[in-house]
Amino acid sequence: MYHYTDGGLRNVWLANGYEIKKTPYGEGVAFHNLDGLTRSICMALTRKASLLTGAEFRYIRSAGMLLSQPALGKLIGIDGQSVARWEKTSKVPRWADKLVRLLYTAQAEGHEPIAKAVERINIVERLVKQKIVVKESRGQWRPSLQDEDVVPQ
Repeated sequence: MYHYTDGGLRNVWLANGYEIKKTPYGEGVAFHNLDGLTRSICMALTRKASLLTGAEFRYIRSAGMLLSQPALGKLIGIDGQSVARWEKTSKVPRWADKLVRLLYTAQAEGHEPIAKAVERINIVERLVKQKIVVKESRGQWRPSLQDEDVVPQ
């Protein structure tokens, strides 16, 4: 069995669906159907009886919902620093625990209004982190959108 610790998770073990490979940098692990694995872990976390730990909450937010801390904060009506604090200290309020479980489950099961709300927040956040790069070529200007971390050539 493989101890899956992505995102700080401590209680996830894979019985199969992975391959350990030799690389020039040591051993590496390749996971089969990573999106399916992520969804399965997130669904299991939403069904667990106890409160989510900070790492579990972060995993659902970041790997499952693909939201940043500020984006989740905006979605649930608080600031991103509160989300960061909950994840760091593992003191997730009961209401936030329940709400994130509900939001993730609804999104994963195709509840269209919730899925669209999460998608809109992701799109808005992505657009905020883009820049417009305009190039001149043969007397014509051509604009393009690039993520902030992409260096124009």
